[in-house]
Amino acid sequence: MIATYAPMFMLLIVAFSLASIFYGVATYLGRHKKPNAEKNAPFECGSESTGGRLKLSVKFYLTAILFVVFDIESVFVYPWAIHFRELGWFGLEEMLGFLAVIVVALAYVWKKGALEWET
Repeated sequence: MIATYAPMFMLLIVAFSLASIFYGVATYLGRHKKPNAEKNAPFECGSESTGGRLKLSVKFYLTAILFVVFDIESVFVYPWAIHFRELGWFGLEEMLGFLAVIVVALAYVWKKGALEWET
């Protein structure tokens, strides 16, 4: 049983070791310049900061979350398409149910006006 997981443990050990080595080298051998007022000043896109925070609309966040949700759900369709023949009719019924839930959710979001971009 341990032989089955040995490659995974070796990968974790190598990854942790490399991350620790890179962190240590950057921390101890990297340049250390003392901060000054100019370095600590806010800087945005090549121009001085105007101060204050830009308040984004809730619609922006809602659109972003909906994109992520539907994007992740679309990822579940790919493995089903790969194993379509092996799953048979049961797999088709399950995927149609899954897609029906997605379509109902999309229709609900559309009806509520969450996809309308208002400025």
